[in-house]
Amino acid sequence: MSTTDSYASSRETTEGRVYSVTGGDWDSLVTEIGATKEERVVVNMGPQHPSTHGVLRLVLELEGETVTEARSGIGYLHTGIEKNAEYRTWTQGVTFVTRMDYLAPLFNEAAYCLGVEKLLGITNDVPERASVIRVMMMEFNRISSHMVALGTGALELGALSPMIFAFREREKVLDIFEMISGLRMNMAYIRPGGVAQDLPVGAVTRIRETVKDLRESFKDNAKMLIGNTIWMKRTQGIGYLDLAGCTTLGVTGPVLRSAGLPWDLRKVQPYSGYENYNFDVITTDTCDVYGRFLIKMLELEESLRIIEQACDKLDSLEGAPVMVADKKIAWPSQLSVGSDGMGNSLDHIREIMGSSMESLIHHFKLVTEGFRVPVGQVYTAVESPRGETGVHLISDGGTRPYRVHFREPSFNNLQSLSAMCEGSFIADVVAAVASIDPVMGGVDR
Repeated sequence: MSTTDSYASSRETTEGRVYSVTGGDWDSLVTEIGATKEERVVVNMGPQHPSTHGVLRLVLELEGETVTEARSGIGYLHTGIEKNAEYRTWTQGVTFVTRMDYLAPLFNEAAYCLGVEKLLGITNDVPERASVIRVMMMEFNRISSHMVALGTGALELGALSPMIFAFREREKVLDIFEMISGLRMNMAYIRPGGVAQDLPVGAVTRIRETVKDLRESFKDNAKMLIGNTIWMKRTQGIGYLDLAGCTTLGVTGPVLRSAGLPWDLRKVQPYSGYENYNFDVITTDTCDVYGRFLIKMLELEESLRIIEQACDKLDSLEGAPVMVADKKIAWPSQLSVGSDGMGNSLDHIREIMGSSMESLIHHFKLVTEGFRVPVGQVYTAVESPRGETGVHLISDGGTRPYRVHFREPSFNNLQSLSAMCEGSFIADVVAAVASIDPVMGGVDR
């Protein structure tokens, strides 16, 4: 397509429809939409709309019920997390980044901490038990995130029961998070060098029981939706985006795997010991909403498989450390989960305050000032429920990051909305957004 307008709308050519996805100034884009001579209607879907998965604004140009142009408006949930992290110590940064994609907090924490550890040169010093706990927690988090995606997606298309079933299972996962970290979301549990604290007594037994319960309960949604005639008609052939479109737009996660490419960082670029677990990368070749739904449903079982293997490893690593041995990096306090959540162990406080002035000074400096990270920059990535979550960290040698920037999958995947929706019905926009599963806290951050 040859044009002088870098923000041109889609055009039909002899090779098919061509899209311009270069973006542009928001005011001019809104003015441009609806400027054609044809009699069309421009409507706003969101940012306060139950089917936009948060504060996402969609500007739709309609010709009857058909969407002729779709633009995404973002920024309504901007929190300045990346800039805030530059004014906190490396450890305090975990508490900020965990709040970006709030449905997948552990993946934000893992990507950030893997980056810090790489800059410190301690990647291979992280205790094996800590890595196993990280993997187990991330897979539980993948399940809880998929439950929200599947439940709300079904609800938006008119199916109420799957929403109830999905959130019922999600509660069981959040109970596990609360048992281990004292919090149900935004735990800041993964820390540079390991994890904040070891598992409580009896945790592995309860986790095994929960896995068995989840495996049985997941069948409820599968029986209700897979092959259901109404569900198939609302999802098959809807939100179509092929492999060429995905790779052009930098799309990852279930949207990419629904186009047939088995791209999963847990397999192609293993981290935290994922190469030691047996699991399958789920793909389909449908390139539509139904394929993305199937992938999320089938990934639930793969996550349960990984969690069971993690439990076996934890049994053999009973009593092993969960934080690096270097006391110049390791968080000095011994944390415990009490009735009021996670906090310092009183016995440990008595010990450092009553036995060693050096210990108390070191504790004070490490908590308030933090550790220094060598000069350098690094990019690390993990496979989150929505795709590649990556972090670019730059250190100037101080106790705070010089720059923290995240590659957020929801942000990249949202670019595909126009290609998925233009030419389809307005009701199908809801299905397409649900299949992308964007979390606006991650997009805007």
